[in-house]
Amino acid sequence: MIISRTPFRISFFGGGTDYPAWFRENNGAVLSTTIDKYCYIFCRFLPPFFEHKTRIVYSKIELVKNYDEIRHPAVREILKHMKIEEGVEIHHDGDLPARAGLGSSSSFTVGLLHALYALRRSMPSKRELALEAIRIERDILKECGGIQDQVAAAFGGFNKTVFSCENEFLLSPVIMERERLNEFQSHLLLFFTGFSRFSSEIAEKKEANIPHRKAELTRMGEMVDEGLSILKGREDLARFGKLMDESWKLKKTLASTVSNGQLDSLYREAMDAGALGGKLLGAGGGGFLLIFARPSDHAKIKEKLKGLFAVPFQFENNGSQIIFYEPSTRSRDGDSLKLPERVLSPSAGNFFPEAFTSKPFDAR
Repeated sequence: MIISRTPFRISFFGGGTDYPAWFRENNGAVLSTTIDKYCYIFCRFLPPFFEHKTRIVYSKIELVKNYDEIRHPAVREILKHMKIEEGVEIHHDGDLPARAGLGSSSSFTVGLLHALYALRRSMPSKRELALEAIRIERDILKECGGIQDQVAAAFGGFNKTVFSCENEFLLSPVIMERERLNEFQSHLLLFFTGFSRFSSEIAEKKEANIPHRKAELTRMGEMVDEGLSILKGREDLARFGKLMDESWKLKKTLASTVSNGQLDSLYREAMDAGALGGKLLGAGGGGFLLIFARPSDHAKIKEKLKGLFAVPFQFENNGSQIIFYEPSTRSRDGDSLKLPERVLSPSAGNFFPEAFTSKPFDAR
């Protein structure tokens, strides 16, 4: 049995500039963090006692004899991509709803890749995980959207990530004094709007509009360094919230589906109750609403938005991890498999190279 744990993310500035249609010709950058809400993937080789070869459990249960029968597109294509011939059992659980703006689909892709590599006793680097997830989602599944989610899920942490050309990114951790970081986190509120949506549909419209939104996207990219300057300085954090408000107004111009009357009403209610800024996370259209406000105003905002579920959270720094590692000692046909002399203890953070073999990675 292998268990991977991969975080969800929230993005503050620069979303949209991580679309290849933008950063292939312009510099793209995002400021984002992963949070202590996770996607869990349980994976094992399936014993040969069942009529089905593979069992997949998510919001549905699939029992299939070959991979072409799998309805879950990411699972089907990842298993094919990795050329896993043995039958497997895969379970997915998440701390928060899918299709809600937290990069959950990319967390799933990264987490499943990580678990399957561990099942095969191979440990890719975080960069390899991110690049392979991008390749699967963009090139194989043909999904629209940016590539910040795969990077955030693989690496974790509070980072500025710069995208300069295809499959190239530079990730820089945000270094802040602990007191300042705690103060910043204390200003954030996260609400679930109750609306789920398919982000790729919204992303497709945003991507089509990129040639017509150069001024807006340029300004949104500039906000990454402005936001960093505020965080690393000594000025009132209220300016960060106001910058988020400016960014949200620009984001709504990228496509008509980013927001709607009901979502705009929720945002206005939060602002009327003392919020300094905020945004719908991810592509927009629903999902989670991130609010930035002074802690003294949080109670009023929660009361105003009492119909929404408030989600407490903290930043996290680990990215995708294998938190349980106990590979099968037998293959599907019953042949014995040799275990490594030393084992992996990922929950303790101890990674012994004897437990895995290296796998060459083609980033093309």
